[in-house]
Amino acid sequence: MPGPLFKRPGALKVALVAGEASGDLLGAHLMAALKARHPDIEFAGIGGPRMLAQGINSVVPQERLAVRGYAEVLSRLPELLRIRRRLRDALLRQRPDVFVGIDAPDFNLGLEKALKQRGVRTVHYVSPSVWAWRPERVQKIGDAADRVLCLFPMEPPLYEAAGVPVTFVGHPLASEIPLEPKPAQMRERLSLPAHAPVFALMPGSRVSEIDYMGELFVETARRLVARYPDAQFLVPLATRATLDAFDKVLTRQKAWDLPIRKLFGHAQMAMVASDVALVKSGTSTLEVALTKTPMVITYKLSWLTYRLVKRKLKLPWVGLPNILLGDSVVPELLQYDATPDKLAEAVAALYDDETAKKALVARFTALHESLRQDTAGLAADAVLAVAKC
Repeated sequence: MPGPLFKRPGALKVALVAGEASGDLLGAHLMAALKARHPDIEFAGIGGPRMLAQGINSVVPQERLAVRGYAEVLSRLPELLRIRRRLRDALLRQRPDVFVGIDAPDFNLGLEKALKQRGVRTVHYVSPSVWAWRPERVQKIGDAADRVLCLFPMEPPLYEAAGVPVTFVGHPLASEIPLEPKPAQMRERLSLPAHAPVFALMPGSRVSEIDYMGELFVETARRLVARYPDAQFLVPLATRATLDAFDKVLTRQKAWDLPIRKLFGHAQMAMVASDVALVKSGTSTLEVALTKTPMVITYKLSWLTYRLVKRKLKLPWVGLPNILLGDSVVPELLQYDATPDKLAEAVAALYDDETAKKALVARFTALHESLRQDTAGLAADAVLAVAKC
């Protein structure tokens, strides 16, 4: 990591690390709110395209942190540890006023703890899913962070009970996404047929997820188009690397004849314009719910990672809409149930059932209202308070 991370003497120095696309969005919103509150501020660390647009000096491309699962991380572990060690040393030399680790707990919590032990103030932004598995992490997180920023209302009591400073900030997407989306207008913007079936395919924001799940999504699309000959498919892809990875999947599957339109970003546009979304488990499931789009959730892991994760799960669901609503609202087809035939059948069942779709919209609207806060502003105020500004 040649050269200084921070270059403006006297500026408030804020270090941030976001490990994937969802963290990049949170980081960009936070940076914008911090700039609005503090006239002279500088950012360094690791971020994606949205954080780069807000002015972060990213010492490595964000994509280098984006790995999935226990088994898959092993081959990248030496590189990840090297990146973290070099960034830690650089931050200890330059002493930022505050460090904000955005999600990516396996990378960030160790870094936060090392910085906190040496007197650097730290914030962890996005609580790991301690309510779903490994609740013992609450104290570990408290040891690493001077304050935890939580997106969901059921999280703060867990930290308060352990004496860990915590702030509920809501979810930024709940403020960003309108309560009442306009699918007809979005279809017109995207030059889509007004009445043809439109499905969003969302296999993930990481190259490893595209590599692992891309074929499953493409083969599901093949079955859906056999059922609905005029169907259209929208595939939002977060980065150039994931776009290239999906192109390779289409080539391997000889699927260039399918009516698939790739979008570079614009995930929310794809969700709003679609009748049903097929989405891999993760933050994107919440985004789909906030756009009021019916969905089917799926995920596949290596057999080893799946066995390890399954043993630790404390809840019967993996999708955020189901977890937050405490009910099996959205179909989940995971691991061995994640086959093209089963996924296509589940998507088709939702598409064909207007009553079920209306019920989902009502539940998603209630969820949306519960999460709507000035997230970026609340997070920025908490970060500045930790930085003692």
